[in-house]
Amino acid sequence: MSGRFDGKVVLVTGGSRNTGLDMVERFVREGAKVWTCGSSAASTSRGAEALRARGLSVAEAPGGGDWQVRAVPCDISDAASVAALFDAIAAESGHLDVLVNNAANQGLGHGGPLEMDPAGFLDVFKTNVFGGFRVTQEACRRFFAKQESRGCVVFLSSNTAVRTIRNRTAYCASKGAINSLVHSLALDLGPLGIRVNCCAPGYINTERWDTLPPEKAARRRFNCPLRKEATGADIAAVVAFLASPDAGNITGEILTVDAGCSSQHMPEDCDC
Repeated sequence: MSGRFDGKVVLVTGGSRNTGLDMVERFVREGAKVWTCGSSAASTSRGAEALRARGLSVAEAPGGGDWQVRAVPCDISDAASVAALFDAIAAESGHLDVLVNNAANQGLGHGGPLEMDPAGFLDVFKTNVFGGFRVTQEACRRFFAKQESRGCVVFLSSNTAVRTIRNRTAYCASKGAINSLVHSLALDLGPLGIRVNCCAPGYINTERWDTLPPEKAARRRFNCPLRKEATGADIAAVVAFLASPDAGNITGEILTVDAGCSSQHMPEDCDC
């Protein structure tokens, strides 16, 4: 695989599980040093072990020798936690080239809009929207706007931003807000040479699929014109493209990766 990110430093938030692990691995395989975080010390350590199982060298403590991945706990909804993460990046790496805003609150278990506790709604936005903005602001202020080689930002959104699903009001609304945030940041940061783009997946085969009844998994696949859901590696490839020089003249783009789901009015057996 080419070294598109040789000598680059990348931060992937929420890189301790599922697709986050695939994104961390993809950037490492293409030559980057990758910082990543889970929302707690426990989740960060679990992610570090999973990355080691993939053959990567992971450090969890400052000055951890020669590493490919540096794993640090960071709750991106907390200002002090974000500041501490960027202090560590500045002290140990000295620069940052790519930010991937992947950390997310899935907004599960809140019920429908009439049952939902408004505090739960705000929690989802605090991570997905405000947290992503805060991390982006820190990356731009501390690194991207000051470096000769300007950095770039890739957000993770969802096709549910425009084709919503039931009883996930906060999650869907937050993903729609992310899409608007990407457009606004791209407009304002473009003159500084900072690119901001977004990957919007549909179905991804994550650990949540392990507990699906076979008939439900089959139904989901039938919903896709390509008849298959994305893998984490599929999403990682798109994110790496958007972060790479190959996308050097792209900014403000929402690239949907959902096996064609968004192109159809209804699944084939419902279309009438």
